[in-house]
Amino acid sequence: MPRIVQKYGGTSVGSLERVRRVAERIAHTVKGGYQVAVVVSAMGHETDRLLGLFEELVDPSQPWQPRELDMLLATGEQVSIALVALALQQLGCPAVALTGPQAGIHTTPVHTAARIQQIHTDRIHHHLEQGEVVVIAGFQGMTGSATDWGITTLGRGGSDTTAVAVAVALQAECCEIYTDVPGVLSTDPRLVPEAQLIPELTSDEMLELASLGAQVMHPRAMEIARNFGMPVKVLSSWSPLPPLGQLNPSGTLITSPKPEGSRMGQGLELVQPVNRVEVDRHQVKVAILQVPDRPGIAAAVFSAIAAAGINVDLVLQSLSATEQGQQVADLAFTIPETDLAALYPVAEGIVTELGAGDLLVDPQVAKLSIAGVGMQGRPEVAAEMFRVLAQQGINLQMISTSEMRVSCVVERQLASDGALALGEFFQVIPHRYRPASAIPLPNLPVRGVALDPKQARLGLRNIPDRPGIAAHMFGRLAEAGISVDTIIQSQRRAGIPTTTIAFTVHRDHSQRAGEILTALAQEFGDVEVFCDRHVAKVSIVGADMEHYPGVAARMFRALGEAGINIEMIATSEIKVSCIIHEQDGQRAVEAIHRAFIG
Repeated sequence: MPRIVQKYGGTSVGSLERVRRVAERIAHTVKGGYQVAVVVSAMGHETDRLLGLFEELVDPSQPWQPRELDMLLATGEQVSIALVALALQQLGCPAVALTGPQAGIHTTPVHTAARIQQIHTDRIHHHLEQGEVVVIAGFQGMTGSATDWGITTLGRGGSDTTAVAVAVALQAECCEIYTDVPGVLSTDPRLVPEAQLIPELTSDEMLELASLGAQVMHPRAMEIARNFGMPVKVLSSWSPLPPLGQLNPSGTLITSPKPEGSRMGQGLELVQPVNRVEVDRHQVKVAILQVPDRPGIAAAVFSAIAAAGINVDLVLQSLSATEQGQQVADLAFTIPETDLAALYPVAEGIVTELGAGDLLVDPQVAKLSIAGVGMQGRPEVAAEMFRVLAQQGINLQMISTSEMRVSCVVERQLASDGALALGEFFQVIPHRYRPASAIPLPNLPVRGVALDPKQARLGLRNIPDRPGIAAHMFGRLAEAGISVDTIIQSQRRAGIPTTTIAFTVHRDHSQRAGEILTALAQEFGDVEVFCDRHVAKVSIVGADMEHYPGVAARMFRALGEAGINIEMIATSEIKVSCIIHEQDGQRAVEAIHRAFIG
């Protein structure tokens, strides 16, 4: 008999009437011939209420144990599972409620932020085979031995994470996540009321959108789905019931490739952070220096390049500076070496038309990348990559980052040594980068538009441009637990042995990051520290973007026509991000959404 896992969030079980409706939906699924395991959250706002009791009682300056906080928070889900199980029994549908420990969910011994190690499914299987619905408490598990164990909670996104992990452990057909929205939307409907439902996404696209603030799925849950190839459907608790025996056709289906080998249920959240090391030796680096820094310039540059049929890979825009009385910035990007001949007349025309400072073309570069869904939330991974390359004496010419990938442009003749060193360090066999074969595209190149309004931009000007500088800088930030987002490194100019490295972090981390940069500036000497806490990041995401020349130019044009200046640019294969002033955030999302989605 096929199995399915359903998860219901706090709003879906927020009242007894809603609990009854959830029970009716579950019973309908059972009548359709499915074995059903259900994961539920605490009733709406219950976890906040419990946290409020804790904060009212506990003086943080006095001793207290996280163990007891987990004991408190875990009670919220116990109410929900008991009510849902009772409601099912009232409908004549056999059901049993299990806490996380009773369901065999074993975690790391980190109270309030545990990660799932494995799920012993014997008890769940037993109840399913008895024809019962198993109602499991999300957000919680157990750590320790059979005779000395304790309750743990999983932190933010814990119920989504529990649901996908249970689906993997049971080898379910699908994991359905029921929420109070119809599925994943093309952008935040509070910003753009015309936001549209996305019928299908890849897990990579969903991971990027989740990391950018899309709240319907937590990145931890998507990480498990991606690692184990589990289909996930996000849909509304109020959607119509499907025909008996069929999965609900509404909502958004998130797909993942099936992994090689089988390790179902083992190390669910403890995968190695990097599972790919790639080297692309067929890149050319292009830099247009001292481009006027005003709205519409990036659009003009990349529209001309797209019109020539040249597909741009990495794009970086450095920080602006004042030269000869005007604000200018450097634009750097990479293209396939097969497009080099076509580039020259276009790029030279751009330089002349814009009055830019110079054109630099370097065909002797390669792109080294590390990738893996486990990289998210682990700031040390990028720093480790930079350190490994520094130990090989490899200088970094460009850096581009996303939640699942870090790419560096390096000297081509050193790329093989760098790839081997990275492969040895991360225990992955390096391979050549091969973009997915072009697919006839009914799909849109851009699936979603996201805004992160709580960014801060920091960096160092005039730091030495030599191997090891980036490793030292981002190693210090990683030691402080600061996750760095967009990273930009300006182009080195002839005769100038310094460069500028800028990056963004969450605004809450900006003060600590600034303190670290100030200490680094004193180490390096004549170095300027800068910090801007009034920026936002607007991004487009789409797995097929690399097959569409001109996608980035279209985004830049939408911003330029809205009069919005781009302060930094960074790209990956499936994402383009622009740093803009925070006050322009909503207008930026509206303009980009109109340009791509309508």
